[in-house]
Amino acid sequence: MVHIVLQEKTCRDLSFYLSMEEYVARHLDVADAFFIWQVKPSVIFGRNQLIENEVNIPYCEKHHVKMFRRKSGGGCVYADMSNMMLAYITKSDSVNFTYHKYTTMVIHALKRIGINATANGRNDILIDGKKVSGNAFYHLPGRSIVHGTMLYDTDMRNMISCITPDDEKLISKGVKSVRQRITLLKDHTNMSLEEIRDSIIDFICDQEYVLTSEDVRQIEEIEKEYLSPEFIFGNNPRHAVVKKQRIEGVGTVEVRMEIKNDVIKDIDFKGDFFLIGDLGELCAAIRGTRYDRDSISSALPDNLNEIINNLNKNDLLTLIID
Repeated sequence: MVHIVLQEKTCRDLSFYLSMEEYVARHLDVADAFFIWQVKPSVIFGRNQLIENEVNIPYCEKHHVKMFRRKSGGGCVYADMSNMMLAYITKSDSVNFTYHKYTTMVIHALKRIGINATANGRNDILIDGKKVSGNAFYHLPGRSIVHGTMLYDTDMRNMISCITPDDEKLISKGVKSVRQRITLLKDHTNMSLEEIRDSIIDFICDQEYVLTSEDVRQIEEIEKEYLSPEFIFGNNPRHAVVKKQRIEGVGTVEVRMEIKNDVIKDIDFKGDFFLIGDLGELCAAIRGTRYDRDSISSALPDNLNEIINNLNKNDLLTLIID
């Protein structure tokens, strides 16, 4: 495993490190790569989420918490300098294999320093049944990327306030509720965040690649997309019909449709699901279809679970029609 090293010690915006993942995946000829980074207070929401549904924008602006969209699916998360962000880039095309390899590596790295971590079977890493790390996946041609958080310590009030309405009672209850479901590395070891970070890198990596100034310049070019308002805020046209449902094993899926004369003129999907294929392919298959169960069923591609992880035709039809 190759450790990707950024020579400069300056803390960059989260958008830079997302671009760094993409650059490594697209341009460096290494089979497997890994790096860990930290950022100042930031909110990161999934590719298919609506920012206004997930982020308390006024709070973030008031408290200088930066907001970023990533290209992977999944839900909204908060990060600051008291936790770590991990990135794994590999040539594997299999989402399940990639997740399993990544979580196994990280779990073994934590066990080596006496932290009894386990996987929950989907995308989280747990300690004593509580979540310490959540991860997301996205695919580029010939490459897969897994990235996520690792909680060492964090500003819980900031975490809750960034993603919920600014209500004192709700925040108080939210902090208590979230604290019951998550755990922090500092509760299970006397090691510092920096010591844990170095130990994980030492366990997982046996080589390193130091990014050149030209590498950094190209990463900054990729970063321009992540910083554009169009990418961050998204293009969300109004739709006449909006339906939303939590689907077991998939996540929250929201479908937005424009229907005229019983024909689906336009359709889009939002939510915290894991996108592993081309969402445009799914939308194109449905667009122009009559708004009835049989017509939509015939139009839907058979490989739904290769576009949205674990999604099946019956669940999607139930969401769209019922």
